[in-house]
Amino acid sequence: MEKEQFYYDNKIVKLFLYATVLWGVVGMLVGLMVSFLFIFPNYLEGISWLSFGRLRPLHTNAVIFAFVGNGVFLGIYYSMQRLLKTRMFSDTLSKIHFWGWQLIIVAAAITLPLGFTSSKEYAELEWPIDIAITIIWVVMGINMIGTILKRRQRHIYVAIWFYIATLVTVAVLHIFNNLELPVSAFKSYSVYAGVQDAMVQWWYGHNAVAFFLTTPVLGLMYYFVPKVANRPIYSYRLSIIHFWSLIFIYIWAGPHHLLYTALPEWAQNLGTVFSVMLIFPSWGGMINGLMTLRGAWDKVRENPILKFFVVAITGYGMSTFEGPMLSFKSLNAIAHYTDWIVGHVHIGTLAWNGFIISGMLYWLVQKLWKTELYSKKLANTHFLIGTIGILLYAVPLYVAGFTQASMWKEFNPDGTLVYGNFLETVTKIMPMYMMRAAGGTLYLTGFLLLAYNLIKTIKIGHFVGDELAEAAPLSPISAGRLPGEGFHSWLERKTILFTILATVAILIGGAVEIVPLIVVPSNIPTITSVKPYTPLELEGRDLYIREGCNNCHSQMVRPFRSEVARYGEYSKAGEFVYDHPFLWGSKRTGPDLHREGQKYNDNWHFNHLLDPRSTSPGSIMPRYTWLISNDLDVSLTADKMEAMVKLGVPYTQFQVDKALYLLKNQASEIVNNLIQDPEFKKAYGESNIQDKEIVAVIAYLQRLGTDIKANKTALK
Repeated sequence: MEKEQFYYDNKIVKLFLYATVLWGVVGMLVGLMVSFLFIFPNYLEGISWLSFGRLRPLHTNAVIFAFVGNGVFLGIYYSMQRLLKTRMFSDTLSKIHFWGWQLIIVAAAITLPLGFTSSKEYAELEWPIDIAITIIWVVMGINMIGTILKRRQRHIYVAIWFYIATLVTVAVLHIFNNLELPVSAFKSYSVYAGVQDAMVQWWYGHNAVAFFLTTPVLGLMYYFVPKVANRPIYSYRLSIIHFWSLIFIYIWAGPHHLLYTALPEWAQNLGTVFSVMLIFPSWGGMINGLMTLRGAWDKVRENPILKFFVVAITGYGMSTFEGPMLSFKSLNAIAHYTDWIVGHVHIGTLAWNGFIISGMLYWLVQKLWKTELYSKKLANTHFLIGTIGILLYAVPLYVAGFTQASMWKEFNPDGTLVYGNFLETVTKIMPMYMMRAAGGTLYLTGFLLLAYNLIKTIKIGHFVGDELAEAAPLSPISAGRLPGEGFHSWLERKTILFTILATVAILIGGAVEIVPLIVVPSNIPTITSVKPYTPLELEGRDLYIREGCNNCHSQMVRPFRSEVARYGEYSKAGEFVYDHPFLWGSKRTGPDLHREGQKYNDNWHFNHLLDPRSTSPGSIMPRYTWLISNDLDVSLTADKMEAMVKLGVPYTQFQVDKALYLLKNQASEIVNNLIQDPEFKKAYGESNIQDKEIVAVIAYLQRLGTDIKANKTALK
């Protein structure tokens, strides 16, 4: 059969390559800034949009969606064309995808530091940006499916399987987790509350890691490792087992982020079971990747790109072993809320994602610009510095995590906590935070060497925007299975059916875990004493969300002796029924706040927010000086309450109509409490503190955990 000539579109690949490098530098730089805030909490003092609570989600979004996202799209656009022997379906859709994604990233970079956030981890962006993400994802999906349908290669290769799973699963996760009720252009409330919201969020959060940071990168591994090593993938059969078992099991594992919380026990146990099972398909992928290099270790020693790939796949194996282990309740009880989890996550991002993309960048720049790499020595230096950086980053955090867990749980013979002051733990792990910052500095330095190496390579090369290729067109073939054709080989010809089966595989787990929480009331027992937040407390809660306080403070007292002794009565599911969104947090840089209400007087909270070290010597919490200079915006208070009513919060019409009156009355009570302190009266006199944001935050903090009768003995 006569071959057809066509052109691969390298121009879109070049754009994604530039974006990957740019956002990689930006995301890592912001992360380094964040790490130094642990050591020097005041070095960005007074700049609200550079506070930790606003920079941390900017860092995670920049690294996940800007750096890794562009890197994934870079690899997909390059590999799909060559695996399918065709140009992308539409050059226009390719450009819309690229520029639309960059605009979304810029929007995130503007709104997150300004405090516009939904507070949900890895899904902090507000509703207009969520809609934009949906549109651009659909654009990419049309382009991908269209390209697959017009292919000249009959069977779709394993990398394409993972791209398809990524496409459909991320769409499902994004839509269901971001169902929210808008109040204004940049303010919305999650349609889920409390326990339901926590379940949906960590179904999304865990699987955002699974299907945005793992499955597409596995697709890149299946393409680029054999290409660079010039060897076939180790096992086609193992690829099949790896793919289908991974996408089916992964989606069930989200609840392991919520062990020992107010989530129903059955959901926790399901998460544990499937998380432990997850080790088998995950290690199947690692084995397939590493065994592809069997007999090619001489190449690995000589080729810096393969070195990056080996460490990346090894990092993937370590993370996917540790993740299931952390799903055992006994180990999770030690690690959760500590820096151990931060170290675990960064082994995955720095080694698996960062090194796979780095190796891919080094290889693609040579292919696109038809030249040799400017300096293999620089690439090897990057590899060495980056690897040391990963170890220097992660290992101290493991030590910090063990230290935190042991200190938090240690008791004296008389039954009192040995370290009753939370800050004793913070002081102890400061050297680990310093080492973490040093490791991050090394890693960023290595990536800057990559950027320099790529720029120099581009300058000596010659870019080919439309690369000539040829392949025979597909000839008609029987729809049924051919003689000797295996079922999966047949399925690889049926793209639509393949996509439908992949979608069904990922929907089952989510439906089984989430639907009962929403439709079966007995899963979340009600507590009659739990009431909605007052107008002032609601505004204070929104300010708490704006400042990202849940990045450092949890609101979930687990049923452990140590936690009840330290914080108070353990948290109940019914306490969170009016929390849109939930604020359970995932790390304790500071103490849990669920029982914070009425522990301290209003003056303590006022002083703590303005200068944490005045009340808590050694604290690394930033100063929130702008809370006393900013007037509280009450223009949307009634609208917020009406939105809450639509979501099932039982505000009366009187409460909505009199929202501002009730708000001002409560604010006045707090100010009356504040002026009882002579020092406060001397400093602020007759100034109008009542109308400032800090009063609303104090109202919210004083409300936390007061709806049920707490264990007074535990609170001492």
